[in-house]
Amino acid sequence: MRNVSLVIIGQGPAGLSAAIYTARAGIGTLVLGCAPKIAGDYDIDNYFGFAETISGMELIQRGIRQAERFGAEVRNERVLSIHAVAEGRFHVRTEQEEYETCAVILATGVSRVRPGIDNLQDYEGKGVSYCVSCDGFFVRQKKVMVLGEGNFAANQALELLHYTPFVRICTQGKTLDMAQEFQDKLLRSGITIVQDKILSLGGSDGLATVHYAGGEQEEVDGLFIAMGQASSSDFAASLGLVKRKQFIAVNEQQQTNIPGIYAAGDCVGRFLQISVAVGEGALAARSAIEYVKKECAKE
Repeated sequence: MRNVSLVIIGQGPAGLSAAIYTARAGIGTLVLGCAPKIAGDYDIDNYFGFAETISGMELIQRGIRQAERFGAEVRNERVLSIHAVAEGRFHVRTEQEEYETCAVILATGVSRVRPGIDNLQDYEGKGVSYCVSCDGFFVRQKKVMVLGEGNFAANQALELLHYTPFVRICTQGKTLDMAQEFQDKLLRSGITIVQDKILSLGGSDGLATVHYAGGEQEEVDGLFIAMGQASSSDFAASLGLVKRKQFIAVNEQQQTNIPGIYAAGDCVGRFLQISVAVGEGALAARSAIEYVKKECAKE
């Protein structure tokens, strides 16, 4: 496991802006995540300082080069989970590595893949959950299912084994997109994968069954949603961050309710523009710099 002073999750404008400031201030900075949506073939005409149209891809590439010039390390790694550990530090797990850090800046955007189950909302908090570390305790020794097709779902399923041996994965009809390493871990752990699609849920007093498109049904006491890749909402849930609807709640300095955790960009739900994300990234960086220099100096 690697130890780093600061982990920034998200390679968009907010995350890279924060990295430029923290690395320039001498803070060991690691930026994790995959190419953001803006890094596609988008034309940007309203960003300050560019008289000519610039593509989203070029803007992000320039930001990466600038952050690296000041010493930030940018790694193309999907983050699977973030958990608080002893003495105010945080454990970050990616598809490739594990890191321990003094502080985290979340700059992950707000995307969440919805599973397309008709009555899902009726069972949220009544058997349907988005956070294993939050709700795994309530399904001890019960039959549970993780909904998802990728490495994020596999990681959640493996975490559930701490609470119950009765774990399955359903891809919701999607093609399996899971690294062989994770498939091997699931096989060794006895976790089976179902590639059917769940249409609806059943149960009069909380979740009791899932109903598949083919007409079959299965008894399930807990359903954990983990489709696509982990989002800001998933990290907020596992860390115990206060939210405003789907957004992470922060103050004027981009501080969350958890010391050492900051958030910036679209995941905080202000004016969803590049210029705002860049500014919020700078504010989050300033707060994180002060925190790391004070708290990490004690170690």
